[in-house]
Amino acid sequence: MARHLSQDGGAGLERSCAAPHGDWLRIAPAVPGLERFEARFAGGGYAPHRHDVYAIGITLQGVQRFRYRGAAAQCLAGQVYVLHPDELHDGHAGTEAGFRYRGIYIAPDLVRDALGQPGWALPFYAAVVSDDRRLAAAVLPALDDLDRPLDDLQRDQIVIDIADALAAGASSPPRHALAARHGNAVAAARDLIEAGLRDGVTSEQLEAATGHDRYTLARQFRACFGTSPYRYLMLRRLDRARRLIAHGLPLAEAAVAAGFADQSHLTRRFKQAYGLTPARWAALRRG
Repeated sequence: MARHLSQDGGAGLERSCAAPHGDWLRIAPAVPGLERFEARFAGGGYAPHRHDVYAIGITLQGVQRFRYRGAAAQCLAGQVYVLHPDELHDGHAGTEAGFRYRGIYIAPDLVRDALGQPGWALPFYAAVVSDDRRLAAAVLPALDDLDRPLDDLQRDQIVIDIADALAAGASSPPRHALAARHGNAVAAARDLIEAGLRDGVTSEQLEAATGHDRYTLARQFRACFGTSPYRYLMLRRLDRARRLIAHGLPLAEAAVAAGFADQSHLTRRFKQAYGLTPARWAALRRG
């Protein structure tokens, strides 16, 4: 796999910067539904946490170790990892030299839409770490130049290629599609949640807006978005908090503006979602 990357474009990633001392995090310009980044950790990396997105990346230097679905795994330089939405995992260096990697977070609904199966369950990629050339070829264009925003056509092609690679490596065929009424209900629930980030949304409001009882809605919502309505709300709040923090807003003010009770509430939820405290995340971004 490492040889394949060097021959077919991976060398561009490896030359992007020499291995530095210390820990840092670099985030690419925002693109709807995608987040691209590069990070380097010398020792401890991420505490156990969960995303509501597919997390896919390539280790560039060193050994990246983590626990995922109850088992230990390691990703060597040139290998690709895939973490499914809402699966608990952590991350740390496997050697004293540390590790550096690039990754992409991709929203589950983009994957489903790109597959032309908006009502089907998400593909569950079989291998957490692999030498899958097709997946590497799909991810590399997204990670090649983090300083440049992706244009719409390139973004769409990247999503299609990644979705096809995930489906090809899935451990089982997709399950039956949701009925149209369930799909409409889930979409209505998502819109209501996103409109109510600051003040929150109640189960009664979701039931009234969708015509579904809360338990049916929660099951259908997870099938479409890979997580529960509650966690979806919490992670959208965290997205807003990260944007505010990145623009220099103090943590206490960012917490309230994003819908959290206070800074400690934000810190607790931030670490659960990203494996870092917001203060640590902000410090890593500053390098």
